[in-house]
Amino acid sequence: MLAAFAVFAFVLLIWRMFSAGTDGFVRDASASVFTLFYPAMLSGFVALLLKPDDGSHRVLIFIAVTVASDIGGYVAGVLFGRHQLTAISPKKTWEGLAGSLIACTVIGAWLVTWLLGGELWQGALMGALGALLATVGDLIESMIKRDLGIKDLGTILPGHGGLMDRLDSLVTTLVPVWLLMTLFF
Repeated sequence: MLAAFAVFAFVLLIWRMFSAGTDGFVRDASASVFTLFYPAMLSGFVALLLKPDDGSHRVLIFIAVTVASDIGGYVAGVLFGRHQLTAISPKKTWEGLAGSLIACTVIGAWLVTWLLGGELWQGALMGALGALLATVGDLIESMIKRDLGIKDLGTILPGHGGLMDRLDSLVTTLVPVWLLMTLFF
């Protein structure tokens, strides 16, 4: 994966070098390599999650923990949210982050013990890390949208801000969850 990423990054840089001159090269090259990395290269880790015999369970855990972050954060934020987490995303609250942490920790602990035969603490750690990184993914997506001057990155999922708003959390949790599963199992 790393070799493919490097080859494609150099191809993008060379293509940009000959296509539009020097004006905006760093901006365009940076955006191209960023697009190659996020989410294209990161999504290659799904294949690594699937590689072991219990790969389908690993993917299910990864997705469930990440979705639990959005659901737990939303429910806690709507019911209890009073304290803004950051100006980057004004609707995110500390209470929502707490709800996200609780939901992810519970789901992670349950699914890791049930599907992989792991320890509660392993699933809880995976869930807590997933909650924090899913929130970071949401904030990164908000920064990208603000930098581009757009509210939503698509209309495929009306009311959800676009497809990338459903993927941002998955992209940022994928590699750390893969790493923990590789270390634990």
